[in-house]
Amino acid sequence: MSSPPLPFVLPANLAPDEASPEWMSKADNAWQLTAATLVGLQSVPGLMILYGGGVKKKWAVNSAFMAFYAFACVLVCWVLWGYKMSFGHRLLPFWGKIGVALDQDFLLGKAFSGNLPSATMVYFQFVFAAITLILIAGALLGRMNFYAWMLFVPLWLTFSYTFGAFSIWYPGGFLARKGLMDYSGGYVIHLSSGVAGFTAAYWVGPRLSKDRERFPPNNILLMLAGAGLLWMGWTGFNGGDPYAVNLDASLAVINTHICTATSLLTWLMLDLIRFRKASVIGAVQGMITGLVCITPAAGLVQGWAAILMGLCSGSIPWFTMMVVHKKFELLQKVDDTMAVFHTHAVAGSLGGILTGLFAEPTLNRLFYPFPNDMYIGLFYGFKTGRVHAGFRQIGVQLLGIVFIVTLNVVVTSLICLVVQRVVPLRLSEEDMEIGDEAVHGEVAYYLWEEDDDKETKAVWGEGSAPSSIEMTATKRRGGSRGGVV
Repeated sequence: MSSPPLPFVLPANLAPDEASPEWMSKADNAWQLTAATLVGLQSVPGLMILYGGGVKKKWAVNSAFMAFYAFACVLVCWVLWGYKMSFGHRLLPFWGKIGVALDQDFLLGKAFSGNLPSATMVYFQFVFAAITLILIAGALLGRMNFYAWMLFVPLWLTFSYTFGAFSIWYPGGFLARKGLMDYSGGYVIHLSSGVAGFTAAYWVGPRLSKDRERFPPNNILLMLAGAGLLWMGWTGFNGGDPYAVNLDASLAVINTHICTATSLLTWLMLDLIRFRKASVIGAVQGMITGLVCITPAAGLVQGWAAILMGLCSGSIPWFTMMVVHKKFELLQKVDDTMAVFHTHAVAGSLGGILTGLFAEPTLNRLFYPFPNDMYIGLFYGFKTGRVHAGFRQIGVQLLGIVFIVTLNVVVTSLICLVVQRVVPLRLSEEDMEIGDEAVHGEVAYYLWEEDDDKETKAVWGEGSAPSSIEMTATKRRGGSRGGVV
């Protein structure tokens, strides 16, 4: 007589318990925490050292500190009210109800999407909110009053970022319900930061004339280190957005790097053709536009489309920066220190439109929940006979651009007008002459020496080179521009 089969027992490391409930995937949670940390490293220290190395020596401390402050400030605001306004219960079609994301029952419960605890989701979404503010800072380096920046960060997070995030990413948001495709933040992060940075730069005003004319990277190798962290960190930026360790995450990662490499090489070739020099800073700009362009499409397009997007992201923002910029008075008037408008607003819009062309229906089904038959790129609409659906998708993508641009121009302008009634937006001419020492009482580089009486003296100097935009004379000498984010 045969004995009854033994009951199936999960290995101890897979069995659910109080710390690992049945609804939670340990693998997904581990990857999500890792991806979030990779994105956090893009900001701290990535953009900190990219900014610190990419500006004139006298502004290195201030530029890095603007990023450092924003990262900390956003986290506190995020858990106190920002997360619930972005991903909480619906208050308006574009805004969630205010609430605190600190309660134990909430943080240890299941998140609104994925098999993850809310604590992981709060952390993951925080690093995206933080990098958005830090990207805005890139347009304001070299003259914004730090006290004004301290007020700007929480206000912009509250009244701009939360609107865009809820509208596009939260399932109940009005653009999410219409079927807008923004895989990982081409609209919410990059288009928003590019437009907001440009708008804020208009209200803050320009740097000193001599700084606009000569504003070098004080340490290109340090800047490259920051750029490298930015590129590799994008593995988590796009690879983390399926909220799972699955096929779509793998596709998003490889597409990200394919598009970025193609964009970098395209920008480099255009620099060689136009200026007869292979510019390191130009290559970094091409890298960034590639990362930005693929972001709304990373897990929704095939590899060949990632290459085409890289060709576009390496050429169209290059053209707007090198050619179109010089023909428009407004673009020349606004002092966008790191050319954030071109590398983020232009590249982000481009990525959103190309997503509407290249998004493949099968891949869309891997990412978007039911009903997902509305998500289709225009080219596949022609291929499958769903032409109307394809044109509708393009229309929704364009609607998203109009919404984000309008939102950020209006809200950013209002915030700047409010802040300037409290503190000046721009530093005084005297403080801008001195830089870090006047603003923070600190400088980036000390060279220690001793005199004959053994007195120790600190010696520091200023660097000088062309700004990110006024680069014509420099290019004739074979130089390059300073704006890289």
